[in-house]
Amino acid sequence: MSKFIVVIPARFASTRLPGKPLRMLAGMTMLHRVYEKAIASGASEVIIATDDERIERVAREFGADVSMTSPSHQSGTERIAEVCEQRGWDDHQIIVNLQGDEPLMPADLISECASLLNDSKADIATLASYLLDEKDHLNPNVVKVVTDRFGDALYFSRAPIPYVRDAAQRDLLSANALQHHGIYAYRCEALQRFVCSATSDLEMLEQLEQLRALWMGMTIRVGVATQRPGPGIDTEENLQAAELLLKNYQ
Repeated sequence: MSKFIVVIPARFASTRLPGKPLRMLAGMTMLHRVYEKAIASGASEVIIATDDERIERVAREFGADVSMTSPSHQSGTERIAEVCEQRGWDDHQIIVNLQGDEPLMPADLISECASLLNDSKADIATLASYLLDEKDHLNPNVVKVVTDRFGDALYFSRAPIPYVRDAAQRDLLSANALQHHGIYAYRCEALQRFVCSATSDLEMLEQLEQLRALWMGMTIRVGVATQRPGPGIDTEENLQAAELLLKNYQ
């Protein structure tokens, strides 16, 4: 497999969970836990990208490589694109975007996502798992994705896709409805092309950044994860649930 680099975008401001990357989770900051997952993935480099000196200080204390980036970025994707420029990586370098609020992302899935770009026809790669139940299918906070026969994304939505028009065909849903996980791999060239594009209407409507890539005609390869990652952390309740999961695991 080609060498890959993990970049962890981390910002201090969060409406629902202020100071999220530095919140403690089973005796360690959330950011440190994410960093350890990245280190265990086999990445050739792991970099934390932030615009906040508090995050930079804590990250350097646990030995991380940190890139300070502009505070004007609207997304982690834009922050990672700046790191690509700072570091002078070539167009073919594979970068994995591991969100700073994903401490329950298994290390193996990080390398799985990167390996999907071994196929040169894919511009972007991501992971998904089969939906657990009908409740998740209807939940707008669970992002769904449908793919073609090659495993390339046709569409992402907060709506229940695919829609079951005929109840007699409901058994087909379990084999075709996937829950999207928020991890991405890109080559630097595709990443720069993406961030230079205008926001699309579909992206604005669904509030899903990846729809811009589909609107642009980019190919997003979707791999079915070999294990289901734990949930990301956006709220105090999510943090408490993750704390319990980690304590039980340990």
